[in-house]
Amino acid sequence: MPLTHWLGVDTGGTFTDFVLLGDGEPRIHKVLSTPSAPEQAILQGIRELGLTSAMADGALAIVHGTTVATNAALEGKGAHTVFVTNAGIEDMLRIGRQNRAELYNLTPAPANPTLTQLPCEGVQCRLDSEGNIIQPLSDTALEDLIDRIQALQPESVAICLLFAYLNGQQEQRIADALEQSGLTVSTSHRIIPTRGEYERGMATWLNAWLSPKVAAYLQRLENATAPAPLAIMQSNGGTIAANQARELAVNLLLSGPAGGLAAAQRLGEQLQQRRLMTFDMGGTSTDVALLDGEIRLTQHGHIGPYPVAVPMVDMHTIGAGGGSLAYVDEAGLLHVGPESAGADPGPASYGRGGRQVTVTDANVVLGRLQPDFALGGSLTLDVAAAEQAMATLGSQLGMDAQAAAEGVLALANEHMTQALRVISIQKGHDPEDFALMSFGGAGGLHVCALADNLGMHRAIVPQRAGVLSAEGLVYAPRKRELLKALPPALSDSTCQNEILTLQQQGLSELQAEGVPSGQVHFQVYLDMCYRGQSSVLQIPWHDDSNARVQAFHRAHEQRFGHRLGLPVQQVNLRVQCLAEQHTPAPPTLPEQEGTAVRHAKLPGIASKVRIYQRSDLGSNQRLSGPALIVEAVGTTWLAPGWTTQVSPQGHLLLERQISNP
Repeated sequence: MPLTHWLGVDTGGTFTDFVLLGDGEPRIHKVLSTPSAPEQAILQGIRELGLTSAMADGALAIVHGTTVATNAALEGKGAHTVFVTNAGIEDMLRIGRQNRAELYNLTPAPANPTLTQLPCEGVQCRLDSEGNIIQPLSDTALEDLIDRIQALQPESVAICLLFAYLNGQQEQRIADALEQSGLTVSTSHRIIPTRGEYERGMATWLNAWLSPKVAAYLQRLENATAPAPLAIMQSNGGTIAANQARELAVNLLLSGPAGGLAAAQRLGEQLQQRRLMTFDMGGTSTDVALLDGEIRLTQHGHIGPYPVAVPMVDMHTIGAGGGSLAYVDEAGLLHVGPESAGADPGPASYGRGGRQVTVTDANVVLGRLQPDFALGGSLTLDVAAAEQAMATLGSQLGMDAQAAAEGVLALANEHMTQALRVISIQKGHDPEDFALMSFGGAGGLHVCALADNLGMHRAIVPQRAGVLSAEGLVYAPRKRELLKALPPALSDSTCQNEILTLQQQGLSELQAEGVPSGQVHFQVYLDMCYRGQSSVLQIPWHDDSNARVQAFHRAHEQRFGHRLGLPVQQVNLRVQCLAEQHTPAPPTLPEQEGTAVRHAKLPGIASKVRIYQRSDLGSNQRLSGPALIVEAVGTTWLAPGWTTQVSPQGHLLLERQISNP
């Protein structure tokens, strides 16, 4: 049966979000997450949306952003894993790069117990720096290694040998022997075939450590949703079939947040505003990223204390959200975050026993969250409780509740502004050249203030911004990113042959998911650096080698402010294989003029503020601040000095008015 419905499912810590396409206007749904078994919340949502029969007929395509790998890594709940490497360097992961988190602390906290207690086994074999065998893996050494590993009774094994990215034969021989014993095995030459034994070893260990739990979860979800096709969002902004994702857990560590960036990229192309800075503000944290025509990827990401060298969206996260707690320290200074009130008891305004002030409470006190419009009216806000908590905080600061609320918001906004500076100014980009796109449940309340702080003149609040990450999952392309380490001296013709080989490999993998070959297109990049550097910059492939070198010089100068007179070398070849999703476009808005449903007096605002239901606004309608635009999944505060125009698709296109000198 042909596909008729497309469902994006984003599992969060409190809610699991659903966005359904295929029935005209997209449908939004939320259910409480079930962290111990996330598939239960997903199946509940499918039932409540009336999609059980479509799922059983295979007419429903499901795309899922999962936090199972992320949570397992952060909570230290991976599988019992053995790490295998060359004899003599068994402490590779424990030593790392010898960086110290607290340089001048003479009594630092103990190292991560997960790594200090990790069983590591060495094997007698060795390759040289060009991938040639200088010490063969003998049958005796292999048998001895297998016996030692089996005595440890692991659930999973990670194998990372020196220079295996140039020659994976020895790793594969060990893996074949272990798999015959029924063990799950991850090899570095398949997970991340690039230089840097520590980063490569960490990625391989993370994959082995997390894969059993991820595979078990995805298998349960596949069984429950069959025969509906199930795809999983990867950290690189593309999707992969669930049966292939089971063995690639390390590629799912930013599965959920990547969905929001996929939606932002598509929306930017639709609005012809491809240069975007995004911020996704939830209850506990805020994720910020920069899109310059495409989603920017990094190989220097982190999850908790672990470096992750596989490609993932370049995102910066801070502990500032709607539930971030505000408090006064012993010196009388105000702080906001990173601690959060969570969902229970939550902010004081939730009326569940919370007594400490949060960012949400500050918005309530200042009237920007109206009690009868919060979350579409499904959540009753206790304004009196918020005001009482804010008055208590204000008394510690020697000010009234309104001034304290303004201080809480100013400080929270500064934290988020600084995060946006990290991904823009610190990387050579001028924020004024970009539009600021906000999403997440709390983003619309802060978008104007952040744009003002950064000197930005344009901002966007998408339609269904509160569940944009779930919607972006449906739009994300099917994607493979294949990597090949390059020898120092490689001819262009040989490099072209390697490109064709990687393209064919990616095409075969996508065809195995049912993607027609005519829908696949390729993007080719080179990782390049000055000779002697350990870090690389990613440069688009060009047939002219001199053009590639000049592009690297320009990229280095933009990123670091200078270029060097050193030889440039090619380190890795990257081939992205993509197949765009062709989902039905949501209908456009009618031409109408929505009127304010109410006028309210807000603290600190001289005139009454108009309050609009976003669903009443028509295509091309214009509004001027101050105004509140409310919807079921969020509220937008259109600050004084800002105007907005409603796009035909329902997105709010904000502009800052320029005052005459």
